[in-house]
Amino acid sequence: MFTHEEIWRGIDRLAAHAQTSPSGLARRAGLDSTTFNPSKRFSRDGEKPRWPSTESLAKALAAAHMDFTGFADLVAGRSRADNLRTRSLADSAGAFDAGGLPRGEGWARIPFPGLAFDKAYALTVEGDEMEPVFRAGDRLVITPDDPPREGDRVVVRERSGAICAWRLGVRTVQTLTLHALNPARPDRKLALSELDWMARIVWASQ
Repeated sequence: MFTHEEIWRGIDRLAAHAQTSPSGLARRAGLDSTTFNPSKRFSRDGEKPRWPSTESLAKALAAAHMDFTGFADLVAGRSRADNLRTRSLADSAGAFDAGGLPRGEGWARIPFPGLAFDKAYALTVEGDEMEPVFRAGDRLVITPDDPPREGDRVVVRERSGAICAWRLGVRTVQTLTLHALNPARPDRKLALSELDWMARIVWASQ
């Protein structure tokens, strides 16, 4: 069983894993920004320890896209063998099957503990066509098993072979609107017949 100190240390490590602060993690989870602050970890007189609620912890894990086993490993300071297939976004032609899952050779492996998606993989950005949201060297974690919703950032592969990241707009039975991440580039309205596959970006290293 974990101690009070270990649980809060785990939340700090979870925030670092998500590349944010404890307050940033709370905001990302839809909680009050002070939920995980050091001042909330003890009573006002500093005598009585306070514990994070199971609800706030569950929301934080969901925001960081980590499962509870991964969190337990963070708390204990253990590293897991979980890893993601990864390659350059610019070098991904022919690297996917019809459902948008990685296939073939040329994929490397990187450690990524506790990710709560079984089919996730990572693509590394090259060039400036997605600035200022994503820059060269950023690694995008993609999951085909989490259906994207309007407003999500997604990777789209067209039947022409073009593959790029966008922000998903309105989707109808025949078309979908794609908003450019770079304001200097135009938005797109893509017929679904032109779409090969689309997958949600759940995490990005920046």
